[in-house]
Amino acid sequence: MKGRPELYTSYAQDMAFLNTRPKRAWTGGLVILALVLPFAITDDLLQLLATGFVAAIGAIGLNIVTGYAGQVSLGHAFFLAIGAYTGAALSGSETGRVIGFGITSLPIWLLASGLVAAFFGVLVAPVAVRLRGLYLAIVTLGLVFLGEHVFREWTSLTGGPGVGRPAAVPELFGVRLDQDNAVFTAAQQLYLVMFVLLVIFGVLARNLVRSRVGRAFAAVRDRDLAASVIGVDLTKYKVLAFAVSSFYAGVAGALLFVMNGFFDPGSFSLLLSVQYIAMVLIGGAGTISGAIMGALFITLLPRITRELPAVLPFISGDATGAVTVFQVEAVLYGVLIIVFLIVEPRGLFGIWVRVRNYWRTWPFSY
Repeated sequence: MKGRPELYTSYAQDMAFLNTRPKRAWTGGLVILALVLPFAITDDLLQLLATGFVAAIGAIGLNIVTGYAGQVSLGHAFFLAIGAYTGAALSGSETGRVIGFGITSLPIWLLASGLVAAFFGVLVAPVAVRLRGLYLAIVTLGLVFLGEHVFREWTSLTGGPGVGRPAAVPELFGVRLDQDNAVFTAAQQLYLVMFVLLVIFGVLARNLVRSRVGRAFAAVRDRDLAASVIGVDLTKYKVLAFAVSSFYAGVAGALLFVMNGFFDPGSFSLLLSVQYIAMVLIGGAGTISGAIMGALFITLLPRITRELPAVLPFISGDATGAVTVFQVEAVLYGVLIIVFLIVEPRGLFGIWVRVRNYWRTWPFSY
C-alpha cells in the first residue's frame, strides 16, 4: 500500500520469496557483485570461490536432512564420493584404463550424479525411520568407512589409492569450461557456471523448505511423535529428506571433483563429513543462507591458515614441523563448532540477523 510498503494485504504477499524491499536490494547487490568479481580478482581466488560455491550446494543438502528434517547424518562424504565417481565414469574416456562412457555434456553427467546418489540415499533412509539422534549418526558414520573400503578396492572405477582418475569433463554447448578461450579464462568460466548452479539449487531448496514438504520436515525435526499424531507420514518425509540431501551431495561431489582435478579414494573420509557438519553448524542449521555462509567460510579458512607461518613462526607450513597448518585447520574445525554451538547456536546467519535487527530498530534499543 502507498505509504505502508511493509504492510502485507495477502498471505501470498507475506510468503513471497523476496517479500521486502531491503531483501530485494541486498539480493540484487550480491548478484551484481558476484558477476563483477571475475573481472576484478585473480584466477586463483576465483577458483577458490568457485569451490566454495560447490561446497555450498553440498552444505545445503546436508542442511535439508539435518537442519530442517532433524536427521543427524555423518555420512555426507559417502554421497559426495558416489556423485564424484558417477560423473567421472560417465564423462571418462571409453578407451582409458578406468571405466568411462564418453558422455561429456555437463547437464547429463551432473544430473546422473545427483540421481545415483539420491538412489543410495533412498536405500539408507529406511534406517532413519527406526533410529534417531546418536544411533542414526553412528549408522551414517559407518557408510563413510564402508565407502572408503569399496572405493579403495574398486580400482577400475576410482583408479586406486594414490593414482586416482581424471575428473568429469565440464563441457557445455560444445565448449570446454576448464580451458581458456578468446573471451574468458578457465577460472572465470568455472566460477560463473558454479555461481549459476548455486543460485539454481539455492532457490530450489528455499522454495522446498517453504512448502508443505518443508513444514513437514520441521514437524518431524521438532517432535516426530507429535508429527505422526497430526498425520505426517514419518517414513515418507524421512526418505524424501535423505533423497533430496543425497541428490545435492551427489551434484556437489561431481563438481568438487572438477574443481580440484584429483581425488584419492581416501579423500572421502570422516574429515570431509566433519567439514560439512562444520559448514552447517557454523553457518546456521535450518537456514539456506547459513549453509552458504558456512561453506564459504570453511572453504576460505585454509587460505587464511596458510598465512599463519608468516605470523606465528612455531607453526610450520609443511608436514615437517611439530605444529603444522594442517593440524591447526583440523583443530579449528572442532573449536569453531564448539564456540558457535555455545555462543551463537544460529551461526553466522544468526549474527547477521542480530546486526540487521539492530540497524532496523536504530536508534531505539527495543
